[in-house]
Amino acid sequence: MNEIPEASEGIEMVPVGYIENDYLEPVYNEEVYSKVSKIVLKKEFTDGLYRIEDFEKLYILFYFNKSKGYKLIHRRHYDGEISGVFASRSPYRPNGIGLTIVELLKVEGNVLHVKGLDAINGTPVLDIKPYIKETEEKDEGAAD
Repeated sequence: MNEIPEASEGIEMVPVGYIENDYLEPVYNEEVYSKVSKIVLKKEFTDGLYRIEDFEKLYILFYFNKSKGYKLIHRRHYDGEISGVFASRSPYRPNGIGLTIVELLKVEGNVLHVKGLDAINGTPVLDIKPYIKETEEKDEGAAD
């Protein structure tokens, strides 16, 4: 049987890169989804981009480094409803991890040009994963 780690154990992560765009403050703004941002990977991770152009969309996991504290219950920005933090996209989260699906526009060396990234300039990027439509949008009525 697997042991569950104690809650006090830390997890160490190192950013693979950083975001560059015109958004300097964490303010809710729908227009961010139509803007272009750059994800600048650290040079040592450039080889990890090999064949990333095979995908139109990517998941970007990032760290809300400017968000301080969190509330378990709050009002969601997008519909005004009261919900728990795990039923929202709030940047004020216990672990401050953000996730967004972006459109990949082009790759130049260690720089990804993407559209739809809802993170601010300087945000640390933790990971990048391909969005695979066939995997993500399986027919729920299909038998396993």
